[in-house]
Amino acid sequence: MRSFLEEARALLAELVALPTVSAEGKALEEGAAKVAEVLRDLGLEAELHRGYGPPVVYAEGGEGERVLLFYNHYDVQPPDPLESWESEPFRLEERNGAWYGRGAHDDKGELVARIMALRLFREKHGFLPRVKFVVEGEEEVGSPHLADYVRDKKDLLKSGAIVWEAGGVDAKGRPYLYAGLKGIVALELRVRTAAFDLHSSYGAVVENPIYRLSRAISSLRDEEGRVLIPGFYDRVRPLSPTEMEVLAEIPDESEALREAFGVRDFLGGARNLEFNQRLYAEPCVNINGFHSGYGGPGSKTVLPAEAFAKLDFRLVPDQDPEEIPGLLKRHLEAQGFHDVEVVVLEKGEHPARSDLTHPFVGLARRALEEAFGQKAVVYPNMAGSGPMHPFLHHLKAPAVGLGVGYPGSRVHSPNEHIRIQDFERGTLALLRLLELYFLGR
Repeated sequence: MRSFLEEARALLAELVALPTVSAEGKALEEGAAKVAEVLRDLGLEAELHRGYGPPVVYAEGGEGERVLLFYNHYDVQPPDPLESWESEPFRLEERNGAWYGRGAHDDKGELVARIMALRLFREKHGFLPRVKFVVEGEEEVGSPHLADYVRDKKDLLKSGAIVWEAGGVDAKGRPYLYAGLKGIVALELRVRTAAFDLHSSYGAVVENPIYRLSRAISSLRDEEGRVLIPGFYDRVRPLSPTEMEVLAEIPDESEALREAFGVRDFLGGARNLEFNQRLYAEPCVNINGFHSGYGGPGSKTVLPAEAFAKLDFRLVPDQDPEEIPGLLKRHLEAQGFHDVEVVVLEKGEHPARSDLTHPFVGLARRALEEAFGQKAVVYPNMAGSGPMHPFLHHLKAPAVGLGVGYPGSRVHSPNEHIRIQDFERGTLALLRLLELYFLGR
């Protein structure tokens, strides 16, 4: 086992050393080439597919009729703020039983875990099962080209099931899996009430854009968080009995999260099943930031000329991110806010949720429970978003996320890391899933 972990650490160090920051377009060619090299070393045929943003690494190989597809990404978030790191972000360091570095968890550590699980399978059973990999380089900037890629390559990618990019254990060390992701659309609201900033004395006769925009924003939801835009909930798919059952089985972490977040209470006082249902199975609107006027030290008596706010909508099946901006515009106009401009910031992602009754979901749950020796937590989908929908839509195969992280991994933050014990158990869970899926035992 020690040699397996040492081999994993060495491979992860090579990948972390490449600063593949997609937001800045850094080292993406080098990152794609390195991933292809690693997959070839595993025994797969790997190639770089171009024409869809940074190269998409595609690989396949192995024996048998059943096919399992792995989705991962080689790009990472920027390391900023650099002064908050306790070690170099692009140099893997081991301390306190963990591996630190940008991408150590998201998503290079997860990719290494899959490679190691396949190597362990081959050592144990004498052959490599038939697998495919799609490893993209734009996940951290919203995967703007991946939907087109999956649509164009759907015949090549055809598989019986999909293992999604990440997972791990919850705050109490319980292994978890998820079978979907929320959709998202990011927007900006803008309003201008004057050609330039004015003296604040004109506030007696000139509309203030902060007031105007804040009123528009306050019309979007009620005090308990329910969205007030007409038609917003029309496409929401009712939860199935199985989905409701799974939501009811999720441990209630609302009180622990309330304390950890430092909030007085959750919207509507949500707890237990209501908390889980709101977080994982209901859509919402969130204001990311509000910008206008003077925010420096002291006072500046100014009436700003413009204001803008950034917001996102998290969506659930079967809502359409392309429909949301139109619904928002019609709502604002109906409320008298004809002057508020709606700007789509990036291509949205559709919500995705696999069928929880599919046998592969059961296999993944069994693999986790056998590897960890305790009951696994199943989420119908996570509260966050990602590019899962094109795979479910075009490949007609279920996707399940499980992996090697934990809530304290500091994903996207300084000092990102994975605990070695989580990596070890998560890799062995992946090995067990491979055995159950390919060998039936």
